[in-house]
Amino acid sequence: MTDLPKTFDPAEIEARWYPYWEEKGLFRPERPGAEPWTLVNPPPNVTGSLHIGHALDNTLQDILVRHARLKGKDARWVVGTDHAGIATQMVVERQLNERQQKRTDFTREEFVAKVWEWKEESGGEITRQLRRLGCSMDWAEERFTMDEGFSKAVLKVFVELYNQGLLYRDKRLVNWDPGLGTAISDLEVETREVAGKFYRLRYPLEDGSGFIEVATTRPETMLADMAVAVHPDDDRYKALIGKQVRLPITGRLIPIVADEHADPELGSGAVKITPGHDFNDFEVGKRAGIKPADMLNMLDAKARVIQTSAGGIPDELRGLPANDQKAEQDARRLVVLRLKEGGFLVPHVDKDGVEHDAEPRTIQTPFGDRSGVVIEPWLTDQWYVDAATLAKPAIEAVRSGATKIVPKSWEKTYFHWMENIQPWCVSRQLWWGHQIPAWYDDQGKVYVAETEAEAQAEAGEGVTLRRDPDVLDTWFSSALWPFATLGWPENTDPTLGGRYPNDVLISGFDILFFWDARMMMQGLHFMKEVPFKTLYLHGLVRAADGQKMSKSKGNTVDPLGLIDKYGADALRFFMAAMESQGRDIKMDEKRIEGYRNFATKLWNAARFCQSNGIGASAHLEPPAATLAVNRWIIAETVATVQALDIALAELRFDEAANTIYQFVWSRFCDWYLELIKPVLQGEGAEGADETRAVAGWALDQILVMLHPFMPFITEELWSKMGPRDHDLIVAQWSMADARAIDPEAAKEIDWLIRLVSEIRAARTELNVPPGKEIFLQISDLNNEATRERLEGNQAALKRLARTQYTPFIHGDLATGGSIQVIVDQDVFVMPLQGVVDLEAERARLAKAIAVAEKERDSLAGRLSNPAFVEKAKPEAVEKARADHADKAAEAERLAAALARLG
Repeated sequence: MTDLPKTFDPAEIEARWYPYWEEKGLFRPERPGAEPWTLVNPPPNVTGSLHIGHALDNTLQDILVRHARLKGKDARWVVGTDHAGIATQMVVERQLNERQQKRTDFTREEFVAKVWEWKEESGGEITRQLRRLGCSMDWAEERFTMDEGFSKAVLKVFVELYNQGLLYRDKRLVNWDPGLGTAISDLEVETREVAGKFYRLRYPLEDGSGFIEVATTRPETMLADMAVAVHPDDDRYKALIGKQVRLPITGRLIPIVADEHADPELGSGAVKITPGHDFNDFEVGKRAGIKPADMLNMLDAKARVIQTSAGGIPDELRGLPANDQKAEQDARRLVVLRLKEGGFLVPHVDKDGVEHDAEPRTIQTPFGDRSGVVIEPWLTDQWYVDAATLAKPAIEAVRSGATKIVPKSWEKTYFHWMENIQPWCVSRQLWWGHQIPAWYDDQGKVYVAETEAEAQAEAGEGVTLRRDPDVLDTWFSSALWPFATLGWPENTDPTLGGRYPNDVLISGFDILFFWDARMMMQGLHFMKEVPFKTLYLHGLVRAADGQKMSKSKGNTVDPLGLIDKYGADALRFFMAAMESQGRDIKMDEKRIEGYRNFATKLWNAARFCQSNGIGASAHLEPPAATLAVNRWIIAETVATVQALDIALAELRFDEAANTIYQFVWSRFCDWYLELIKPVLQGEGAEGADETRAVAGWALDQILVMLHPFMPFITEELWSKMGPRDHDLIVAQWSMADARAIDPEAAKEIDWLIRLVSEIRAARTELNVPPGKEIFLQISDLNNEATRERLEGNQAALKRLARTQYTPFIHGDLATGGSIQVIVDQDVFVMPLQGVVDLEAERARLAKAIAVAEKERDSLAGRLSNPAFVEKAKPEAVEKARADHADKAAEAERLAAALARLG
């Protein structure tokens, strides 16, 4: 046994233990024949640094993997990073810009080499930070989504999907980010409210008989209009269907078509259709018989106006940004000016009768989540995956229970998205990433193969080929994570050594469709089995006021700063304790500080044990015990193990954390250690050796149970409590043997705890001096069972409640001027004559009762006032309700104390 320092210093402990675990290979100990258990980590971006969401996600995973390891399983936590195509390319391009260079100053190969250099020098920051958190990952097998083995998996999947007709090239609208110069997914688009305008335009009929009025928030797109749509049942326009209007500015003739997309109740009931620049219009255009290849495109990759294939766009508009109010001139302003000059703009008249070009409107506008620029729907040739076909088995897997989603409430969202899934655009116009394995000849014919040699062989000797310059969407490769990280496709074992499917996946709900659903689709298609048996979706960590954290709001929290301040164990325990299924977590630094205090309490409890000769236990099974207090703590320990196992099996992290917290703080530290002090110090019953053995065993079980939540302090205490033949991280999980539960001992100690608690509360209420010992009597002197309990626990009652049991005082039972408490059916009486000034105490209590009742009634009056309840802030109303309940309880408690005095 090594004496523990007086002060608990988490920083010093954490700095020692993590390198030790990693160097000794204890995150993946050799366990031949053990049951495999696998968890894959959502790979953080290689550009990333640890944020509070990572801290939550990885803490929950580490709890499960440490628990599985302690259970004796061959637990493997697969770790790695994602190459993060857009984010990484942005980082490296910014570095080049600082040196007055740009990507296009280099060849593609040169630029990619620079990215690899950056990755080797700076790409490991987040993995170092995960170590600070205590994550017990299999670092020896760390993966990267661009490593050689993973790249082979990506190429194989692309080629096989293509050959199966599930991956194809198509001309469709995409979300185009003009800032990054690439397509992005719907999930990478942020919708923001922007102050905009609603314009009404007149399109003249070809025959000169009048106009048809349309409305738009994007007047510049009229340059690429290809139709005007009206509802087929709209009587106002039936006669016009099939006729044409002449488009202002360009002079092109476009048809009036019938389509139910046009709502007769909105605006004029007529809608301008720009299929090359609006997702709804794209579908209307296809229904009208316009082929995607014939749809007009009026923008280049930087969202600047270009000439359409149909011509007609004036030279003065070409090269202008479509909508950039910061520019000296943009297409929107110039188009509005020309429409106004031609009499095609219908003015908006405000409430004061003043005319304006347009009506002010708040517009829901799409922005790129990384670039921050307005996203343009843009018609381009891209590669797509037939997601609807791949989604069907993934939907059935959740319906059948092959994969269980926790919380179950997320199933409805999953089904809705998967049943309405659109083709998945998987190509990106970047240089960093998995370059698409497709080659084109001079006639544009495509050859898809894993290598250029295979493509050349298919094309034939002498055919010149050029490779598709695009790369794959990052999520395409990360969708293969559960099996590509385990050696597929080289490993042909369908279970990948018993590790596929993974046991559980823990993920934020915000990447359910980015990543989780796509892993389901790819895993089922290529492995013929779900990628994970359980999908646990946790909430977001929000600011203390419930707002979503963001850098722009300045309310983000640095987890590393919290670790520096309180220790990793405290932060981890906070994350677990606050993680309630289906709810977000509100940041509360006071709670983290409280869990640091919890660690300190455990530390001090271990020091107490050391000072009283209590050390490491030599056995997993509980020692033999005769004393009720020892039989009780054994039963409490076993019950805690049982509750903890159930909570972790059900992924109820908050319940698991609360279970071990209450047992350690209340049962072990506050009661058991106090109750055994008389035994250890020779004040009461015999059994000191037995008690030391039981206490050492109970502390060991605490360290094992608490280890998944607080690995650093538990490993430190385990090492210091006595000689061990193994480290705690690879110890054996506690035994939940119900035979160790002793109901009679539990009843007796529970009775003792309640009696001491009642006496302590009553003494406090009646101002009995803390050090003053008072007599304790029982009203029913014939209750033999209670008398035996009182006599058997005299030492504990004397130490913890400052009472001395005596059957008689001067021959009579004291009644007036006494403390009276009731436990079960027994009334316990403690005379106060000569202990406190009874009259002064009655007066003090009466005054305190009056004050509490007055405040209670005042709050009740405020809460009964509808004006307050309806108009006040919700938090103010909630506080008033809480204060009222507190004052009502206080008045009731004080009244009971006064009644005790008689």
